[in-house]
Amino acid sequence: MPESELWITRIFNDFLAAPANAVLGMVGMHSQPRPWADFIVMQIVVVALLMAVFALLRPRLSADRPGKLQHTFELVYEFVKGQAEDQVGHAAHHYMAFFGTLFLFILTSNLIGLIPCFESPTMNASVTAGCALATFAYYNLAGVIAQGPLRYLAHFCGPFWWLAPLMLPIEIISHLARILSLTVRLYANMFAGEQVTLVFLSLTKFVAPVVFMGLHVFVGVVQAYIFMLLAMVYVGGAVAHDH
Repeated sequence: MPESELWITRIFNDFLAAPANAVLGMVGMHSQPRPWADFIVMQIVVVALLMAVFALLRPRLSADRPGKLQHTFELVYEFVKGQAEDQVGHAAHHYMAFFGTLFLFILTSNLIGLIPCFESPTMNASVTAGCALATFAYYNLAGVIAQGPLRYLAHFCGPFWWLAPLMLPIEIISHLARILSLTVRLYANMFAGEQVTLVFLSLTKFVAPVVFMGLHVFVGVVQAYIFMLLAMVYVGGAVAHDH
């Protein structure tokens, strides 16, 4: 058993190793004695937590007497909607589900590490790479749907056909670099923030940890916002018809 294994990961490995190994077998990988990793389990925890919150919120929605939880999520919705309209334009409402889901998942993943005995899954590059790949696939699919395959692909070739041999490889490299940029930015900031917080928690007991935990919250919120904003920028560029 790995020394750094979280208590909840230990439970998954003790009681749910068989389903995980069955999935590994389906993709041609060998079975592992303890197949569950911390970052995988923590993603499941984040998703389960968000589902529980919305299951609690849904039957309590009210136009006349909204509660504090409803007010909170209405503020989040208006914030995301305002940012999306600024970056995407009048078609932003078509993409709100993705933007909102991305923001809430990354924000919750960033902040859950502040709870004792948990850790932020976004400290792992595999998680941030997954978010980056999902964003890459989403904005390209949105561009194809909004403009049609041929017109969308044409904007990779530049404004003139004779520039295509030069522009096409540049555009392809530029778009692929977005995956690396999104992955490294979120992973590096969250990993560094978590390590700094852990170091000061081990050195002192009260004042310094509180300060750095507050900094961790700030970094977590900012990084979730930046990731969502960049996703909006990419979607806005993909669906714009002035290409």
